[in-house]
Amino acid sequence: MRVSKKTDYALRALFTLVDHYGGQPIPIRELARRNDVPKRFLEQIMLALKAQGWVDSTAGIRGGYFLARNPTKITMGEVVRHFDGILAPIDCVSVTGYQRCSQEAVCRFRRVFFDARNFVANLMDKATLADVARSLPLGRNEISTGFMGGEGI
Repeated sequence: MRVSKKTDYALRALFTLVDHYGGQPIPIRELARRNDVPKRFLEQIMLALKAQGWVDSTAGIRGGYFLARNPTKITMGEVVRHFDGILAPIDCVSVTGYQRCSQEAVCRFRRVFFDARNFVANLMDKATLADVARSLPLGRNEISTGFMGGEGI
């Protein structure tokens, strides 16, 4: 699974808003600066988040964006699916993006992708923004911890 830049930027902005939940709105310029996101691109993303009812905004000198829903009620799975469509690594194991493959009847590796889809979907659907915001950032030294080998990961 690989998420798009749009999803990455949406999550960055959402977690900044989670950190300020219940506080003052954050101007788009400040959201863009804090998250190293191009302002014009972030404007489009924020409109999409607003359309989902996850964020809202106020106009004026003290205006900006804020979370419209409690961060315990928004999951990473919802956000990723909204921007990227599916969580499945290949189309033939996707629920919403299913496309038949000519090798389905004989494919031996499809089940591994199916299990990976289920694991990732379960993890993402349980991960509320509030829960994730309470966790510590992943350290560089942790990236290879438990890694069993292989290229391209």
